Amino acid sequence: MLLLYPTVSLRRVQEVTPALLRRLGVEALILDVDNTLSSPGSQTPAPGTQEWARALQRAGVRLVILSNNRKKRVEPFAAQYGLPCLSRGCKPLPFGYWRAQALLGVPASRIAVVGDQVFTDVLGAGLCGMRSVLLEPVSQESGVTFRVRRVLERRVRSKFPPGAGVEKG
Repeated sequence: MLLLYPTVSLRRVQEVTPALLRRLGVEALILDVDNTLSSPGSQTPAPGTQEWARALQRAGVRLVILSNNRKKRVEPFAAQYGLPCLSRGCKPLPFGYWRAQALLGVPASRIAVVGDQVFTDVLGAGLCGMRSVLLEPVSQESGVTFRVRRVLERRVRSKFPPGAGVEKG
């Protein structure tokens, strides 16, 4: 069950700051797309996320996008951020995370995975020895499989409400 527990739980990606990352010992992020940086299936970045990504890069944080989506969805989206990306990540299996780690050139212990799903983003990070930041979804999904996953996630989310795991001060 510990593999399903995030290092930190926050509301939105913009709450991931250089100061928080320093406290966590993190110097690179693997970013999810759907319900993290945009609404599911949308090619439009969520408001403020592009500026947030640029600010992190200026602070020296390395970023890569990893998605289970196809290349034709992920590449044009990542291009709007000017970030490298990997598609068909097979999350939560480690393969995509290992490829992202190789692109980042950072040890797994210095990487955090940022996403909205416990059973892909958080579990995958845990399997690879990476930290994880669990976000609230940007919007609600309508698919049956997503609704089932969200029901199963409730127990973890109830133990880690937004702000959980974040050191104060």
